[in-house]
Amino acid sequence: MGKSTLFNRLVKKKKSLVHSEPGMTRDQVSSTCDLDDVRFVLVDTGGFFDVQEDPFSAQVREKAWEASLEADVLLFLLDGKRGLLPAEEELYFSLKKLNKPMLILINKVDSPREEDKQGDFYRLGQDDMLVLSAEHKRNLELLEERLVEILPVLPPGQEEEPPLRIALVGRINVGKSSIINLLSGEERLIVSEIPGTTRDSIDTIITRNKKAFCLVDTAGIRKLSRIRDNREKASIIKAKKDIRQADVICLVMDAQEFPTRQDTAIAHLARESGKPLLLALNKWDLVEKDERSSEEYKAQVYQKLEFVSYAPLLFISALSGKRVIKILDAAEDIYACGGKKISTSRLNDFLVKVHTSSPPISKKGNRIKIKYMTQKAILPPTFILFSHSRVSLAPAYEKHFAKLLHKEFDLTGNPIRLVVRRN
Repeated sequence: MGKSTLFNRLVKKKKSLVHSEPGMTRDQVSSTCDLDDVRFVLVDTGGFFDVQEDPFSAQVREKAWEASLEADVLLFLLDGKRGLLPAEEELYFSLKKLNKPMLILINKVDSPREEDKQGDFYRLGQDDMLVLSAEHKRNLELLEERLVEILPVLPPGQEEEPPLRIALVGRINVGKSSIINLLSGEERLIVSEIPGTTRDSIDTIITRNKKAFCLVDTAGIRKLSRIRDNREKASIIKAKKDIRQADVICLVMDAQEFPTRQDTAIAHLARESGKPLLLALNKWDLVEKDERSSEEYKAQVYQKLEFVSYAPLLFISALSGKRVIKILDAAEDIYACGGKKISTSRLNDFLVKVHTSSPPISKKGNRIKIKYMTQKAILPPTFILFSHSRVSLAPAYEKHFAKLLHKEFDLTGNPIRLVVRRN
């Protein structure tokens, strides 16, 4: 049908996942959209009748109808390559009963010659129809003009602080969608034990203590070689890309089976992105434990995922709701830690102590003198170390130095980047 393609055209970025096979979108994908001076939220829903063999068809239709009930304006998209289906005609009259502004859009009309073949759609009895091609951007400006005309005008207000984007990543069936449903207080996302249920990265906006959060539910990440469904492959590729667009990453793992090789691979992706990282061990309620269990599990996690030992660990249960809300608190904390700007004088005071307690060592095993250091960037915290010669720190010492920085300046949850320069 082309809903996701049109969605991406209007928001002017590849937000919704597009695939040649139908039925790609299951949950609602939303994004802020700006046209002239008008700002609104655009929602891409799953298809009402796209894929009948999809086990989630009924739930997808239900979610799409819920979105229609909540919307201020409806865009009813039809396929100009074929005639009007009886089911589409029935849906149209159901939507009309909602008494909301509605634009009928006939998509995939790539040339003026094809416009003459659209007479079938006039059976709907609505003269105000717009033919377009989302793929080729044909008549897209006309659609934007019509949208600006019919969108409700809101009173001018102050620009709000953008929400903190928290991407929940992890393997399949670790409970990412359930966590977001719990935090949002409603069943916004389809939850199932069937692998690959979540196909797109879904944004859910929530507010807590007047602070906005954007929870991003990504597709479960597993080895592409094990997947036959091309749509799921596309979902995983996009999930990996979305990691780089988040403000904070929350790696969700299953307390009954962790950390697996795939957990380790995802943790590497998170570290390489440079984003603040939070670890969440879900299904903690299903684990038999005693007073020592949490410390033993914590030691096991950090032993396997030593390279992200800077990330705090939460023990949560999406089923009972226990400690799930702490994801928001921890995300705020580590994002603030990653945004710290440390003065050069404080850094050089720290450097004096380091030279006294554990002098820097190069890759060749020689002691080296770091003359001074300064902070280059935040998120991730990046520091430049100036030396007499162009050398590299020994990997083990670089980890040690980063740990000392974490402890001294409380950079919890953030990977540290170190650059040695000759001066």
